[in-house]
Amino acid sequence: MMHRGFGMMGGGGFLGFIIIALIVYFAFKYINNNGEHTSNFNKRNDALDVLNERYAKGEISDEEYNRKKDMLRD
Repeated sequence: MMHRGFGMMGGGGFLGFIIIALIVYFAFKYINNNGEHTSNFNKRNDALDVLNERYAKGEISDEEYNRKKDMLRD
């Protein structure tokens, strides 16, 4: 008896391959997007560290420190 379905040889295997490829693609895309968000978070923290250091050295006033800190947190 011959089966007439979409087995591995009839095209169903190709469709399965496409689905797996799409899953892998979107998984990598999701991972890369999270990396970008983390990177932006780190940049903001780096700027805050520099601001804190400048304030500790007395390079900027209280007003300027508070204004810039508020800008970084937004």
